[in-house]
Amino acid sequence: MRLRVSVLLLLLAGFGGTAAAEEFPKPLRFGLTAVVVKENLRFLDRWAEYISDKVGRPVEFVRRRSYREIMNMMSSEDLDFAWICGYPFVQKRDPEFLELLVVPVFDGKPLYQSYIIVHADSPNHDFDQLRNKVFAYSDPESNSGFLFPQTLLMKRRETSKTFFRETFFTFNHADTIEAVAEGVADGGAVDSYIWEYMKVFRPEITSQTRVIEMSPAFGFPPLVSRAGVDPRVVSRMRDVFVDMANDPRGQKFLEGLMLDRFATDTAKLYESIRRMAEKVGPAPPWLTGMEKK
Repeated sequence: MRLRVSVLLLLLAGFGGTAAAEEFPKPLRFGLTAVVVKENLRFLDRWAEYISDKVGRPVEFVRRRSYREIMNMMSSEDLDFAWICGYPFVQKRDPEFLELLVVPVFDGKPLYQSYIIVHADSPNHDFDQLRNKVFAYSDPESNSGFLFPQTLLMKRRETSKTFFRETFFTFNHADTIEAVAEGVADGGAVDSYIWEYMKVFRPEITSQTRVIEMSPAFGFPPLVSRAGVDPRVVSRMRDVFVDMANDPRGQKFLEGLMLDRFATDTAKLYESIRRMAEKVGPAPPWLTGMEKK
């Protein structure tokens, strides 16, 4: 009889543990980088709460300095979702661990550009005039902040070493804009979305810069899910982002991000970035400061 009671208590304890686990599910971790400007950090907690309410699971945003950190965390399953750039999205992985979730729609299209900027008072009016100048890149795995300007150099049969006097990475598009505005760099490469966002919310900074070259349109930095996340959770997360445009609360967050909506799209949107990436390859260690000691 005692044995039966013990077994019953163990079973009840097991059911209680399961119920507790279901009552307090593990948070879904969502990685963010410089694609979200610093001014937006004020409402990230509220946005996470909104998504949590809609998904039915706790959601926490995890911010890191570089795309490489976010990609490493996705690879090691420390993140479930992330907002990354088209450049890391198109890079080859074996096995592949990223899946396209949704694409932001900005100014009516799921597209953006790379802006080459200089100080507003700069005598330089085109990329060639930046020869022997100091140039700021945003991130070694940023399409707009690194990959596109590399294609400009390749067309001239140049490299960062041969063309610029000095280069450095800010790891944040907003910081690149500020570096150019403050004269720390003669020029820089930035995400058009970030520049246009700051033009509205930080005009005192962007007014000190000037765009001298614009890239062709590229697929907007995508939101991705990690392969292995429960498909039902992924589907629900996708629905939440897509439905934000139809929800009054969701519309407020879209307004804060200066986005029209989030849309489902195909990876073909990033083919032009893929072709550039195949030509340019990864940033060399000497340029990123990541050379082996």
